[in-house]
Amino acid sequence: MEFSCCTHPTVGVEWELQLLDSYTLDLRPGIIPLMEFFPVRDFVKPEFVQSCVELNSCIAETSDSAVRHVGGTLTKLLRRCEELEMSACGAGTHPFCRRLALITPMPRFVRIEKAAGFLAHTQITFSTHVHVGMRSGDEAMRAMARLTPALPAFIALSANSPFWRGHETEHVAYRHRILAAAPNYGLPETFRDWADFERFYYAALKSDMIRHFKDIHWDIRPHPDFGTIEIRTMDAASDLRSLHALVAFARSLAVAMARASDDDVRSVLPLKLPTWVSLENCYRASHRGLDAEFIADDQGNHRSLRALIDDLLEFCAPVAAEIGEAHGLDLVRELLDGQLGYARQVQTFIETDSTREVVAQLRQQLLSAY
Repeated sequence: MEFSCCTHPTVGVEWELQLLDSYTLDLRPGIIPLMEFFPVRDFVKPEFVQSCVELNSCIAETSDSAVRHVGGTLTKLLRRCEELEMSACGAGTHPFCRRLALITPMPRFVRIEKAAGFLAHTQITFSTHVHVGMRSGDEAMRAMARLTPALPAFIALSANSPFWRGHETEHVAYRHRILAAAPNYGLPETFRDWADFERFYYAALKSDMIRHFKDIHWDIRPHPDFGTIEIRTMDAASDLRSLHALVAFARSLAVAMARASDDDVRSVLPLKLPTWVSLENCYRASHRGLDAEFIADDQGNHRSLRALIDDLLEFCAPVAAEIGEAHGLDLVRELLDGQLGYARQVQTFIETDSTREVVAQLRQQLLSAY
C-alpha cells in the first residue's frame, strides 16, 4: 500500500454540519435533494446519515486559506438550504432529535448499515477532521504515535456535544460515548513504521474486519491516498473562527511532533502511555473538558489538562511561526480564554430551559461573521 508523500505540510478540512428543518429546528434527512445543487462533489459531500452534510476544503498551504475556502462553500450551502426550507448548524450532536437516522443510499454506506444493524441508525454524530501532509509513511506513523497521548487536548478544545435526545448528559463531548459502541472507533494501535501498519492493514482485510482503510474510524489515522495524517477526534465546530483555531492547532502540533526529537517530545508529553491511561484520559476529556485531570504516567501522576494544552501550544509555537500558523494559535488561546462550544450550549439551556433554543443559538452562530 503506497503512501502518497507530501513534500510539505499541506492541510485540509472536513467539517460535518447538521441539516435542520427551518421551522422545527429538528434534524432533517435532506441530503439527497440538497446534493442536486452540488453534482460535482469536490467540496460538498453526503455522509453516512441523511441529516449530515460534509464541507471539504481545498488542499491548502495554511489553516487560514483552508478555512476561508470552506467559508465560501458554506455561503453557497446555506443559500441552497434556504431554498429547500432547511438550515444548518455545527455541533457534535443534535440537542433534542429523538428519531433514528436514515442512512444515505450509497453502496459503501448501505454495506456498513447492513453490517452494523440497529447500531447504524443510532450513531447520529458530527465531527471535524483535519488532514496534515506528511513526507513519508514512516513520518506519518511517528506523528500518529506521538499525537495519540495528546488527543484529550483536541477532545476538550472542540467539545461541543453536551446534549443527547433532549437530555443534558453532563458530558462536554457526549459524541464520544455514542461512537464507543461501534468497532474501529477510538484510539489507534501504535505502529513502529509504515511497514508495521501495512502488516496490520492486510491482516484486517484478510480477516474481513474492513473492506478499505476508510473503514478504520480511529480518532487519528493515516490516509495513504492523500499522504496525510488525519485527526478525527474533534466535535463539529460551531463557526468558522472556532474551526480555524482547531485546524491551526492540529496542523502545528502534527508537524511539530513529526519533526521533534524523542527528548523534545518527552519534555511536554509521554512518548507512549499504557492503554488504560490513554482510554481514561480521553474519557475524562469528553466528560469534564478543560477541567479534567490528565494522567501523565503508569504511576497515576496527573496534572491539569488545561495546563497540558498550554504546554503543547508553547511546544509547537516555533513550528507554527515557521509554517504560517502563528495567528491560528492565537485563536486557540482565544478559545481557551473564552467560552467553548459545550459551555455556550449549556448556558443557553440554563437561560431558556429549551433545547430548541440551544439549536437556534447554534444556527445563529454558524451565520456569525468570521
